[in-house]
Amino acid sequence: MRRTALLALWIAASLAAPSAAAADTAAGRLDPQRVIERSEAAIGRSMGAYSLTATTGQTISLAALRDKPLVVSIVYSACSSVCPITTQHLISAVEQANQLFGPDRFNVLTIGFDARNDTPARMAHFASTQGITAPNWKVASADAGTISAVLRDLGFSYASVAGGFDHITQTTILDRDAKIYRHVYGDEFPIRMFMEPLRDVVHGRSAPLTVSGFVDRLKYICTTYDPGAGRYKTDYGLVFGSAMGGILLLMFGLVILREWRKTCRSA
Repeated sequence: MRRTALLALWIAASLAAPSAAAADTAAGRLDPQRVIERSEAAIGRSMGAYSLTATTGQTISLAALRDKPLVVSIVYSACSSVCPITTQHLISAVEQANQLFGPDRFNVLTIGFDARNDTPARMAHFASTQGITAPNWKVASADAGTISAVLRDLGFSYASVAGGFDHITQTTILDRDAKIYRHVYGDEFPIRMFMEPLRDVVHGRSAPLTVSGFVDRLKYICTTYDPGAGRYKTDYGLVFGSAMGGILLLMFGLVILREWRKTCRSA
């Protein structure tokens, strides 16, 4: 995994004036090994309940986005290379995820990390230019202190370079408790590397022990990847088989219960 992650470190250059460099720099450049170590160390960490500023100027509270899994993408608005490519690829991935899980089951948040230049207006322009229109996708920025805290929580590294920034290309998936579950690296990451952990936090391991949680577990089991189509789909054969298996187990349990009651009465 480290080798794949190291290949995901890109130089994002633009005409934007740099703000402040991240701490993990060496002569203005990032050390790939330290960058990945910092990123991976963030897994399992909870993201703080910070307040960000939406493209409309309204406040977005990260606390309000809890109770649903969250996908976080870090960009800067003046980026003309890696950030647009990553965003376009993420749009495709989110479209598939919305079709599979439903847009009401998770949220997406793009955050501009250049606190000096990523104003709400510039982030709005970035969102418009990239075509971010999904109903569950928000784009935001924040003051320098908040951005620093967000990046620290996510294990995100960047450094000022001539004309822009050198930064890790990292998409982060958080569970419904705002705990970092997985990072996906690269500007054109394999869709499967994104959908697997997202499926985990939407339908899988963190599903609550309720009727709806049981349904989610069933969907988790019955969702398969179609390599030919390059997307996930619900395997209705597995759905039918799982349902029949559940019915048979229920019937078997009822038979055992009936026989147990007969034994108790005769005793």
